[in-house]
Amino acid sequence: MIFNIHQSFLSMIKSRTWAALLMSASPAAGGFIPGEGLRGVKGPPSFPDAADPLSGSTLSELPSGSSGLLLLADGTRFEGRLFGAEKIAEGELVFTTGMCGYQESLTDPSFAGQVLTFTYPLLGNYGIHPGVSESSSVHPRGVVCKQQIPNPDHRDSLGSVHDFLVAHNVPGIEGIDTRALTRRVREHGTLLCVFGPSESEEEMARILEEMSPPDAEDLVSQVTCEKPVIVNPGAEDDRGNRLPRVAAIDCGIKYNILRELSRRFEVVWCPASMSLEQIIREWSPDALFASNGPGDPAHPGAASDARRTLASAVRNGMPVMGICLGHQLMGLAAGLRTYKLRYGHRGSNQPVMDLETRRVHITSQNHGFAVEDPVKGMMAPHPSGTYSDVTENVLGADFKVRYLNSNDGTVEGLDLLDKPAFTIQFHPEACPGPHDASPLFDRFQKMVEEHLEKSPAELVTKEGLDA
Repeated sequence: MIFNIHQSFLSMIKSRTWAALLMSASPAAGGFIPGEGLRGVKGPPSFPDAADPLSGSTLSELPSGSSGLLLLADGTRFEGRLFGAEKIAEGELVFTTGMCGYQESLTDPSFAGQVLTFTYPLLGNYGIHPGVSESSSVHPRGVVCKQQIPNPDHRDSLGSVHDFLVAHNVPGIEGIDTRALTRRVREHGTLLCVFGPSESEEEMARILEEMSPPDAEDLVSQVTCEKPVIVNPGAEDDRGNRLPRVAAIDCGIKYNILRELSRRFEVVWCPASMSLEQIIREWSPDALFASNGPGDPAHPGAASDARRTLASAVRNGMPVMGICLGHQLMGLAAGLRTYKLRYGHRGSNQPVMDLETRRVHITSQNHGFAVEDPVKGMMAPHPSGTYSDVTENVLGADFKVRYLNSNDGTVEGLDLLDKPAFTIQFHPEACPGPHDASPLFDRFQKMVEEHLEKSPAELVTKEGLDA
């Protein structure tokens, strides 16, 4: 009798019945509502969550296990099995070292244009959850792993990574020796790649030969929001006072950044192409925030639009905080060059030294470009030698390097002198990752409050704007 029950249980696990039971017991995905539950906020807007398509939907079939090939630009060839959307994927091959947080990584807009390799050997063991995504889409153009789990085991799971990729039409390949693949990227730098069905090898080889780097595309314009919106209208502090208003420039912003900002400010979520004059005329913010995002910070498209907005805000004395791409844009505006790193920093265990306190923070990071050190120059550059032109400092202020990466010495943050502004290369919202750096949002909040107390009559207006 016990043997029969055990056999029946194993059969259920091997089928999609078990996944269906997990799904029926899980809470329904309800989109992304950063203003929900905050004091003073009534009827906050809701935004799509990447996990929403799995809520209440029929799960996709198990992966076919079809034979697949991964081809690298240096001629290296890996064999594997396809999952997700079974089609050809192409992009820049990068890797992330996190042991968990794969849903957050898959939905991070900073991975736009890239094929993402997970170094941890198991992918998807706890499934896809509602309310965990960092955007409304899956952004990598393809996913590479050692083994994906077709039947995840978690009470809140809506489905597997395979289901998730199918829902967003993103291909994956498993059975790859990710240790060998990662070592190759570390030794030779990030590479262009293509993967897909084995029978399409000739077509993939042709695609790879003609492929251009995704960094040449205007990736920020592909991931930014379409129009500005207040995400937590009427937000108040514990004493019932209206929170200061911050304009968050979306270069590929992650949802948890908006959550963290919404707890401290009334947040206007703005497209990267908006000028400071437009933002002030329409929204009258007290401060400006520049987000993370994909691609080359020196690209002449939407990233340069955001850089001009950020620089104008600094010149006009507004409090400014930038993270990741926002940090790189500030570096460019300060007259420093940006350059492509050999293999970037992607994971949740990057050590960063605060040169002022001498404390080391373990941080979450996801970037392939860096700001040069004003003294030492470019550290750990990519073999391609990709870097920006030398420009002048247009901030109207000098700066100092505040943070350094303890592994390779790259610049991880700048403090502006005599201006209420600072930047960091890492992700203080930490999704996924440790929370060592989360107090930096509090630092920005205090900076804004002190600025408003000291100079309420000097706030920037469209009439007094220094463009």
